[in-house]
Amino acid sequence: MAIDKKAIKKIFPHLYEELETGEAKVPINAVRKSPEAIENAECEEEEEFAPSVPLDKLRHFNPSVVDFIRRCDTNAQAEEIIVYLEKKCEITKEYADELRSQLKKNGVRCFGPKKEEYYYFKEGGIY
Repeated sequence: MAIDKKAIKKIFPHLYEELETGEAKVPINAVRKSPEAIENAECEEEEEFAPSVPLDKLRHFNPSVVDFIRRCDTNAQAEEIIVYLEKKCEITKEYADELRSQLKKNGVRCFGPKKEEYYYFKEGGIY
């Protein structure tokens, strides 16, 4: 199924603009690591992935399913998040199955440490 440029421009005007100008509006400045790698990271490794220009950490932020799961206290809560996002077509069935498998095998904390209340405000320097 091929889509012409006019259709893309009409449906996704901002994406079309980014593709035409080659200027990305949302920077990608992180690499997802396993929780063990995060816990054992050295300062030099963290600096390798740090952005060269300070960014407002809350600008353009869109939480992923892992961000939501990291707010959960129990495996049951994490499963509810996965079911909800799969039902809303925010994640694919295949990805949901991968997350469920990881959750069942390793538990909710395998996705990273719990994000407590006001986590994003603290990260953004607001709280």
